[in-house]
Amino acid sequence: MKIKCDLLVVGAGAGGLSTAITAKKNGLDVVVIEKADVFGGSTAFSGGVLWIPGNSHGRKQNPGDSRAKARTYLQEETGDAFDPVACEAFLSKAPEMVEFFERETEVKFVPTLYPDYHPTVPGGVDVGRSILAKPFDIRGLGDNMKRLRPPLKTITFIGMMFNSSNADLKHFFNATKSLESFWYVARRLATHIKELCFYGKGINVTSGNALAARLAKSAFDLNIPVHTSAAAKELMMEGDRVVGMVAEIDGKMTNIEASHGVVLACGGFAHDKARTAQVYLHLKRGGEHHSPVPESSTGDGLKMVEQLGVDIQCDFSSPAAWMPVSRVPLGGEKYGVFPHLLDRYKPGVIGINPQGKRFCNESESYHDVGAAMVEYSRNQQEQTYMWLICDQTCMDKYGLGFAKPAPMPKASLIKNGYLIKAKTLEALAAKLSVDAKTLISTVEEYNTGATQGVDQQFQRGETAFNRFLADPENKPNPCVAPVTKGSFYAVKVFMGDLGTFDGIKTSVYGEVLQNDGQPVPGLYAVGNDRKSIMGGNYPAAGITLGPIMTFGYITGRRIAGIDDQLVSGEVCDEALS
Repeated sequence: MKIKCDLLVVGAGAGGLSTAITAKKNGLDVVVIEKADVFGGSTAFSGGVLWIPGNSHGRKQNPGDSRAKARTYLQEETGDAFDPVACEAFLSKAPEMVEFFERETEVKFVPTLYPDYHPTVPGGVDVGRSILAKPFDIRGLGDNMKRLRPPLKTITFIGMMFNSSNADLKHFFNATKSLESFWYVARRLATHIKELCFYGKGINVTSGNALAARLAKSAFDLNIPVHTSAAAKELMMEGDRVVGMVAEIDGKMTNIEASHGVVLACGGFAHDKARTAQVYLHLKRGGEHHSPVPESSTGDGLKMVEQLGVDIQCDFSSPAAWMPVSRVPLGGEKYGVFPHLLDRYKPGVIGINPQGKRFCNESESYHDVGAAMVEYSRNQQEQTYMWLICDQTCMDKYGLGFAKPAPMPKASLIKNGYLIKAKTLEALAAKLSVDAKTLISTVEEYNTGATQGVDQQFQRGETAFNRFLADPENKPNPCVAPVTKGSFYAVKVFMGDLGTFDGIKTSVYGEVLQNDGQPVPGLYAVGNDRKSIMGGNYPAAGITLGPIMTFGYITGRRIAGIDDQLVSGEVCDEALS
């Protein structure tokens, strides 16, 4: 079997689909293949947020922001890994990318109130750079609706998604305390139950599921074939040039000839056990790692590049976007992975290391807390995990991990060992195999300031980002409340990730570079297959999807023959000045 096209894209997440749509809009005949039996990649599991300094929505929120401030922030955040040319290309083309997709496709965005994750760093801002995919009715996908990757099961409620916004989540936390929130939640639940009855799933999707669906709808509108259950097997070469791919599509070996080349968008290497064992420090020390990203992200793109004799250098201090996670028993020896996106910010939740001591500001970003987990165990050669702890007041109001707040039952989670419960801190320490005196001392030290809303040890709640996902009704500090009222609860939290940062070295246009720095003719990489311009840091909400779609846009235009002057002339001069 043979397929001919101008461009083959391997992977149907945000990186692959944004590249495919851009190339198609600029005149190329494009084919997309996806190894999984669903499209959407890690994007469909994500929050659907893009970090785009200078975007049209953000300019209205923060007119005083500028490209110079964003550049300063990126330089501060990425440190020695700062790439001035790639940075300037991103800052130059990101707002243009958003305008292109909103003007030309079904992809639409709405503003958010997210601060940068480190807003007090030079160039950081409290609002205006992060945008969110607009919710989408997936009936617009027609028969392809069944091929959309469903959201991550552990962060839905009977399959219902929550929007990546503080306003939406606030209503759910306040449903038993506010009549307005009660009716908001009641309407959401009624609508969702109706959808389950008619369609067997929620059809009004939000966050990353909405972004994946909107990108797919845009591709289908352009008659771009998206083959699922289509595994890339081997690059086809003519001399030193990549001219296509051998793929297995629905069990049949197929030669896909691509006159303009192949784009690798395979999703990074989060589930490549051999590579992660080499580059994740906590795995090298014997720790555990549980990634919630799709299991199809096994480093296929990196492996194909290595087969050409190109070395993959994973040299970032953090090779992945860290995410603290817990393992949720699902029955029958099966476990789900729950990302701790919200509970760490709530007043009355603290985190302790295996010795029973706090070790970081729990209300910093998931990546920062994950990096702190790796660091505390660096010299102790211990398993890299932490315990999140709260008291009865906190549990009733906010829940902890997969355990929902009152009045939702928790008996099954206690019985299966996910949620640890004890009447006293001494009893809790025994169940956690933690020294009781150390745990009691840790809680007492925290409570000393917490009764006045102060975190004397780690200054929790002192930045706009710390406070953003906390509880504004908790005064004076939305992130800090004492841990005093039994019973007490704990959840064991391991290291996970939201996808990999390290990967294939490319030019600013996405051309895969050989060991001598020259491009491999006809071969490109986008998305998590490509080295992140963030250099192993996580400066803000959407710093994966923002650059992913921007460089997908840049690469698609480049392959279509459009010269964006990203590495010469005025843009490069400004970047290097």
